[in-house]
Amino acid sequence: MARDQIDTQPIESRDELVAWLAAGCKDTSQFRIGTEHEKFPFTLKGHDPVPYEGPTGIRALLEGMQALNGWEPIMEGEAIIGLADTVGGGAISLEPGGQFELSGAPLKTIHETCAEVNGHLEQVRAVATPFGFGFLGLGMSPKWTRAETPVMPKGRYKIMANYMPKVGTHGLDMMFRTCTVQVNLDFASEADMVKKLRVGLALQPITTALFANSPFTEGKPNGFLSFRSEIWRDTDKNRTGMLPFAFEEGMGFERYVDYALDVPMYFIKRGDTYIDVAGSSFRDLLAGRHPAVPGETATVSDWANHLSTIFPEVRLKRYLEMRGADGGPWRNLCAQPALWTGIYYDTAALDAAWELCKSWNAEDRQALRDAVPRLGYKAEVAGRPVLDVARDMVAIARAGLARRDYRDSQGRDETRFLTPLDESLAAGRTPAEELLARYEGPWQRSVEPIFDELAY
Repeated sequence: MARDQIDTQPIESRDELVAWLAAGCKDTSQFRIGTEHEKFPFTLKGHDPVPYEGPTGIRALLEGMQALNGWEPIMEGEAIIGLADTVGGGAISLEPGGQFELSGAPLKTIHETCAEVNGHLEQVRAVATPFGFGFLGLGMSPKWTRAETPVMPKGRYKIMANYMPKVGTHGLDMMFRTCTVQVNLDFASEADMVKKLRVGLALQPITTALFANSPFTEGKPNGFLSFRSEIWRDTDKNRTGMLPFAFEEGMGFERYVDYALDVPMYFIKRGDTYIDVAGSSFRDLLAGRHPAVPGETATVSDWANHLSTIFPEVRLKRYLEMRGADGGPWRNLCAQPALWTGIYYDTAALDAAWELCKSWNAEDRQALRDAVPRLGYKAEVAGRPVLDVARDMVAIARAGLARRDYRDSQGRDETRFLTPLDESLAAGRTPAEELLARYEGPWQRSVEPIFDELAY
């Protein structure tokens, strides 16, 4: 999750909210790629979760990384909860259960993105290994109960944890036991945003299948290939899902603002204090009549923070966030941004991707979304197997990356980052199915080997 914004400029009208989103439009020469990835810390001895406090806890890890990379600490009261690279624009933050997230800097190529991931993982290893813990790339923690999972000292998470059980059955699992890899990409205009949002929403379940990697819960198969994706189906229906309105006539920034205004708030932040306003209306804050802050109007920070508490399959901020992929092994961390960059940052590829899914109706898209967590490539959409659609999608992305033609120092283009997807599609098996086969075979029905084989 993004770090909270600090901008106390008042916002007094819906038009200003729309203008704030529209200010995200960029010239194509300014398009960048921002990759976020989360991972589970675990003790090398015993494969237990890592607490926040203690001489070898998460706090000590953050302090050690700060000493190594010189980034600015992000504090909440006395607690260090993240690090910010004030020069490059990246950040390290904590998810509710201690999941360790790199929010990458906005970069021009996948080569740079992969170098950034590499550098980060090397730094993390350098600090964590002497402490006796490692990091796991998976969509859901495979072993620990919620009760065993530590809680990070962040005010917004306390508010969310209190609210989640009121609005769905899986919200706490989402917070404490899942990890994702996400890519954030730009748009040039309102029309470009709408087209990318529609393509992203329609094809996001295909991405979920390609990266499905969460088949275990509490030491046993859970019946799903992406249980992380299944969890999102019953977290909070007011702020998740496939956004059918995005495909309707007249879609644009205004329509998304109206949707966001109707999503209940979690909190209002004033100074360092989180005020629990879970379930209340942003419209009241905008009108200066929110009972929690009488007489105060909304600020830019309030709006940016509110948008960060909405969790559809593709999220609109001043860029688009692709939210369908499970956390995974190192090579998949670069495959996910490569897939969407190839589609979004090449005009012919974006057109081809729209051709692939434009005939699907809202029922088709929802049925696909509902089936993929359990069935993966074996799901169907509008009569076509997901495996076939996924092959088409990856081929479109490859052509887009080839036309971009960004080369590394060895003369290689960005298409090589799609290799893990090629292998999965050739085998016709999702990453989760590969794990389940190992569980039934060489792992002898134990999840313990996962901590070696999928560690960074």
